[in-house]
Amino acid sequence: MRVLALVGVVALAGCDREREAPRPAPSRPAPSVVASTAPRDAAADVSLRPGPCPDGMVLISGAYCPYVGHRCVDWIDEKRDRCRRYAPPALCEGRIRNERFCIDRYEYPNEAGALPVVMVSFIEARDACQTEGKRLCTEDEWTFACEGEERLPYPYGYERDATACNIDRPHILPDFEAFSDDWKIAPEVARLDKRVASGAMPRCVSPFGVHDMTGNVDEWTLNEMPNRDAGVDISSLKGGYFGPIRARCRPATHSHNRWFRFYQVGFRCCASAKAD
Repeated sequence: MRVLALVGVVALAGCDREREAPRPAPSRPAPSVVASTAPRDAAADVSLRPGPCPDGMVLISGAYCPYVGHRCVDWIDEKRDRCRRYAPPALCEGRIRNERFCIDRYEYPNEAGALPVVMVSFIEARDACQTEGKRLCTEDEWTFACEGEERLPYPYGYERDATACNIDRPHILPDFEAFSDDWKIAPEVARLDKRVASGAMPRCVSPFGVHDMTGNVDEWTLNEMPNRDAGVDISSLKGGYFGPIRARCRPATHSHNRWFRFYQVGFRCCASAKAD
């Protein structure tokens, strides 16, 4: 993929009742096993069993509410839906269901200390996940991994904190024409770039232990309720990026099609969890 070659150089996200309305490795060698005639106890056998998730992924399991109400008590910018503080608790307005799946701990390439990939389309993100035997997360999966069973508006709590996650950086106006010129894309991305390395902000972690879910880069997810008559595709973006935008667990952006790429758009992968 042309864009994945731009790692380090591979949308604009815009009291909530959410879901929100749509908005215009190479293999490792097997560990050596030392032969022994000593009997193995049950605890040792359990420790050798594979976990429910592949390496580098986090198990998400619990009670999820698809529709949640949050009440903002201190707006930063109500018009742009940026809230400084919400009143706890969140109100579940739908039927609770159990969820169980795996999600990458970090944004793709899912490596602590690596910059997340940007300039990647929904199609390219989907294919990259499939190459690893994974898939793109659905909107609901992504949301639950971010907010936890308490249904937090931010992964770290009810109050917005720009020192916890990479958010609220000053907006720089993009040169949109540069993104139509292959020779200018990389320099323009570098000019606009405010990403931080995955895991660099240790407080930007969800109740399940997933990092950088709000801010840093927008993440492609699968919208399971597309409405093509209304211009809503299967592609959606979650989490926001480093700019001064919503950057919460619940909102989703549906205004970009599956071929859209931009300087702050990345992704992470999900997978089905193995049975216990």
